[in-house]
Amino acid sequence: MTHATSFGAAAGDYQRGRPGYSADAVAWLLPSSPRRVLDLGAGTGKLTALVVEAAPDVVAIDPDPAMLETLAAALPQVATAVGTAESIPLPDASVDAVAVGQAWHWFDVDAASTEVARVLRPGGTLGLVWNIRDSREPWVARLGEAMRGSAAEQLIEGAGPRVGAALTGLEHATWEWARGMSADDVRAMARSRSHYIVGDDAYRAQVDRDVEAVLAGLPDRAGVVSLPYVTHAFRAHRP
Repeated sequence: MTHATSFGAAAGDYQRGRPGYSADAVAWLLPSSPRRVLDLGAGTGKLTALVVEAAPDVVAIDPDPAMLETLAAALPQVATAVGTAESIPLPDASVDAVAVGQAWHWFDVDAASTEVARVLRPGGTLGLVWNIRDSREPWVARLGEAMRGSAAEQLIEGAGPRVGAALTGLEHATWEWARGMSADDVRAMARSRSHYIVGDDAYRAQVDRDVEAVLAGLPDRAGVVSLPYVTHAFRAHRP
């Protein structure tokens, strides 16, 4: 089991612990009145749940059948298929937009960009989005250290994403917001991360202890914490 395909082993924790997306960010990602949208690397459907409000026809593709089962249970109107960003099981020029939530950093960028351009109609849009915890808040920074960081955070805090030559005009926008979470939600978030899922018992136990130490240091807010996020969205187009 690789990091990129590990999440199905913790689909329940992923669904509970990971945040959804801003409707404003999704509206910015997608073209006006798209007919058909592909959610690529759809996971449990966190992004799909908003895409279906913007397009009458949505297909969700993910390499992990367990993740798609969770998605299908919540969004039965969405067509699903097992596939990868480098080999998308759709015809040429068959979608108006491809949306990718919290997943582009797992892909072979050049191969994925070529495949995305193939399935997009001329002028179609690729939208990329990540929710990144706002570590300017000291306790959030400590939580990030306890969970050992992630590939997504490294990408966004570094040079940012890129797209291959088949796509053009990469734009960037951000939104700041906060999510109310119980302590159990935070624990589920920690357990949903790839390093935790593939880690050995000793690694998991240490992460659990470190997360508990962060939670123990927070003031009691009736069992709920406000976790600040910055949503980073990017879009590019097929010429």
